[in-house]
Amino acid sequence: MNPLNYFRFGAYAILAMGLINLRYQTGSEANLPKSSALILLGSLVLLITFIPGVKNLLLSKFSKVVGILGLVASIIYGFLI
Repeated sequence: MNPLNYFRFGAYAILAMGLINLRYQTGSEANLPKSSALILLGSLVLLITFIPGVKNLLLSKFSKVVGILGLVASIIYGFLI
């Protein structure tokens, strides 16, 4: 499997969490900005994984650690909002 797929799966999970949160928290105060943070983050990471020049950067050990920490932090944020 392509190693970039792990970044894509994580980005899709964050994007899906943002869209689900946007729908099911309708009527909550300031729901759009909170959900938009997850939607934009997931969309941005997903789009970045398709840029050929970024492949080497994303596959470095440092980027993998930052990606895992970012994914965990985003999931925690998604549950807290």
